[in-house]
Amino acid sequence: MLTDRDELECFLILAEELHFGRTAERMLLSRARVSQLTGRLERRVGAPLFRRTSRRVSLTALGRQLREDLEPHHRGIREALERAAATARAVGGELHVGFPTPTSGELVLRAAGALRATHPDLVVTVCEVPLSDPYGQLRSGGFDAAFAEFPVREPDLEAGPVLLTERRVLAVAADDPLAARTELTLEDLAGVRLLPTGGDVPAHLRERSAPDRTPGGRPISRGPEVVHVQEALMLVAAGEGALLAPEHMAAYHARPGVAYLPVAGAEPIGYGLVWRAADDSGAVRALARAAADVAAGAVPEARGRHHIRNSVRNPVRNVSS
Repeated sequence: MLTDRDELECFLILAEELHFGRTAERMLLSRARVSQLTGRLERRVGAPLFRRTSRRVSLTALGRQLREDLEPHHRGIREALERAAATARAVGGELHVGFPTPTSGELVLRAAGALRATHPDLVVTVCEVPLSDPYGQLRSGGFDAAFAEFPVREPDLEAGPVLLTERRVLAVAADDPLAARTELTLEDLAGVRLLPTGGDVPAHLRERSAPDRTPGGRPISRGPEVVHVQEALMLVAAGEGALLAPEHMAAYHARPGVAYLPVAGAEPIGYGLVWRAADDSGAVRALARAAADVAAGAVPEARGRHHIRNSVRNPVRNVSS
């Protein structure tokens, strides 16, 4: 015999109040709904649980027995839920956080440093997010939260605000004629073979990194798929294709044979924290707040730490001698 939660809650509250009006007020229901739930439970049991007169409501012997049997179990369920909620609100334990770029990794480390002062029991461990699988570790439970490229359109994930933005650059071979330019436009992409990202990458993000056409409608050819940054840069240096990338690569992945050129008019890339919507916790929320404070400049940078770079003032050209 199955009952629903409303029936049991209604029975226990009515057994305490012995008044349909007060029970309705506590449950935020109508008196008619309280009568309906009570009658439904009595039909399930097969006998009256309450005696009703015009003046008073009282428990039957069967009602008293059911109340005595139910109360400890109901109290245990309520206490278990309260403990679970308290654990979720608590800020402690260990958080595994993924970062896809050096800049986002630096931001996570600075946020973790800020959290140590207010939440010393919380340990933050960082690990790189694979280029070809931005959400896999998050979904599997390997990460509790991760930085990701926005927009995030995954219904099972919850995203905070954009915390970092970067311009786009095009990585080309140093001996490519485009490398002599100081800036490119999106229409110049029609003259290169873009390297798309392979693996489990959402279609809208794949299209942003390797579009099929320029804004003017000119087709853009595609080179081989890549799943690792160094693999992509080796192909770029060999003249096998070009890579539309975030600007931090010019500073963090400078290498001989590759030139980085800013792309005028390209939509900037935004990054923010993402976590599983079903596993929201106080620790994740605390990290999100700390990361937002760091990104907004509310947390001073520790002396000796590298600055989080949000722009590359000049294109970096490294050519082999």
